[in-house]
Amino acid sequence: MSKNNKPLHVAIIGTRGYPYVYGGYETFVKEMGERLVQRGIEVTIYCHAPLFEKQPKKVNGINLVYIPCVETKSLSQLTNSLLSMLHVCFSKVDVVFVVNSANGPFGILTKLFGKPSTINVDGLEWLRPKWKGLGARYYLFASRLATKLYDQLITDSDEMEKIYLEKFNAPSKMIAYGANPRLSSDSSLIEEWGLQKESYFLIVGRLIPDNNADLIVEGFVKSKSKRKLVIVGDVPYHDKFAQMMKRIDDKRLVFTGYVRDQEQLAALYHNCFAYYHGHEYGGTNPAMLKALGYGCAILALDTRFNQEMLQQGKYGWYFQKNAASVTGITERAENLPEEVENLRKHSREGLTDKYNWEVVTDEYEALFKSLCKRKIKENLVEINY
Repeated sequence: MSKNNKPLHVAIIGTRGYPYVYGGYETFVKEMGERLVQRGIEVTIYCHAPLFEKQPKKVNGINLVYIPCVETKSLSQLTNSLLSMLHVCFSKVDVVFVVNSANGPFGILTKLFGKPSTINVDGLEWLRPKWKGLGARYYLFASRLATKLYDQLITDSDEMEKIYLEKFNAPSKMIAYGANPRLSSDSSLIEEWGLQKESYFLIVGRLIPDNNADLIVEGFVKSKSKRKLVIVGDVPYHDKFAQMMKRIDDKRLVFTGYVRDQEQLAALYHNCFAYYHGHEYGGTNPAMLKALGYGCAILALDTRFNQEMLQQGKYGWYFQKNAASVTGITERAENLPEEVENLRKHSREGLTDKYNWEVVTDEYEALFKSLCKRKIKENLVEINY
């Protein structure tokens, strides 16, 4: 409970909103937000107004505020977050929780208004290919400001915690994302694409350079595999990179586009022969957590983040950032089906406690309460002074 015996009130800013589930952040606030409400904490989530035709004020006990934005690829998130921060500073919330390091500069507002605040910075945004030039420079600038303007910095993996310490001399609190393991699904749901159990390799993610889907496709096409490669995902705008991949002439490639039916997506994970993970610049990745929780054999790009999540090869194999390496790991999997089956059998064991949603929520609840107590103590010191 916060002061005056009222429930602690947390505002969440920087996602597309709730219950809209499109990416990792939206899944995160859904899982954590619903659990916080069940624990008696009041939660308000700021939403992108253009994404919601219906705009109820409350869903599943979560308060919703709809804020407009400039609807372009680069400005929608920034304009929405800026207006949301201005709105929240005049509200009665106790703690402001912000996601995405792009919102780093907006911490000046919560500081000026004396609102306890914390930010989850996500990945190495300034290195992502999609943010070349000015975008990359902005992300580096914003990430640096995030370390100075918020009361608490949050990183989502041990390796990301080290990077922020090394690059910005900024200590942070590591809190990972959670997973929802599943043991079964309806295999008939994959028949839409002419698929059967273990007849295909799988990629899940947006078709952007950051996720190296082009590299994986190139390496797979050069392999002798008779299985298909199913690519789940797309981009919500016309994009040369995505179109280039879709034009590759190989009958083994299956582009499903977005799969928004979670039961159908679970079936795709459950029944794949192996799952490729090419994400490069993030920390704890939600798609990887799904693959672990759904019992996939994981073939991952060799990065410090993927090494951490797969416990240095205990729960997956690694390929290097070149097509030849993808070809090699594909043919290794084809030639060693018993070892691939062993990876599938033990995959869920990789979900240690730090990837448990209840544990994740425990960590955030404790952090939000400590920020409130810290603010109360600061106010008392000022009064006594």
